[in-house]
Amino acid sequence: MIWEDECYLLSKRKFRENANIINIFSKEKGKIDGIVYGGNSRKIRNYLQISNKLFVSHSSKSENKIGYFKTELIKPISPLYFNDKERTSALISICSILNILLPESQQNKKIYNSFEKLISSINIENWIFIYIFFELNLIKDLGYDTNLSKFLSPENKNNEILKIKIDGYIYEVPNFLVFKKIPLEFTNILIRKSLYFTRNVMLNKFFIPNNLMFPKSRVVLENYFN
Repeated sequence: MIWEDECYLLSKRKFRENANIINIFSKEKGKIDGIVYGGNSRKIRNYLQISNKLFVSHSSKSENKIGYFKTELIKPISPLYFNDKERTSALISICSILNILLPESQQNKKIYNSFEKLISSINIENWIFIYIFFELNLIKDLGYDTNLSKFLSPENKNNEILKIKIDGYIYEVPNFLVFKKIPLEFTNILIRKSLYFTRNVMLNKFFIPNNLMFPKSRVVLENYFN
């Protein structure tokens, strides 16, 4: 099987002396893993960075065997934020979440397009709210709808924290998530509560039932807003 596609690098690990096994999120093929020979060479190592956008050529002998990638850099993402701990943590976090939760070899164009919008928005001032809404939409796109709209009330203010029961779990939910509108004024508490909410939903619906380990990078991201 031979195909070519654009993608984002979700993870990589060393394989033998001068190769890597990488996981990518491609536009047409979804999440795919494969071997990159020469991945530890200086030239390739410099751009095989988590969240970078790549062009890959994939070849494999059969669908049941791991394939091989030839890679080219389309756009560097991670180097732009090496000196920004919050944004770097967010990039590593969301790539880790996608790598764990996305099904193998299944096209997810809606999630892919949303991820691209997140990547393109991570340099703006209110990027963390774009990130939070991405996680909320990801939860829905993976098959679980929190149905926050049914808790919408004109009496509630946009910056309030609501206590909501969803499928037997009690969550503290910032009201702007119910309104689906980024607040004009925000605090670290509001951001942290939002991240707690999406994390707890992901834990209860995806990670704990499937005995999956939640990414440490995601917890680190929360800690930046203490």
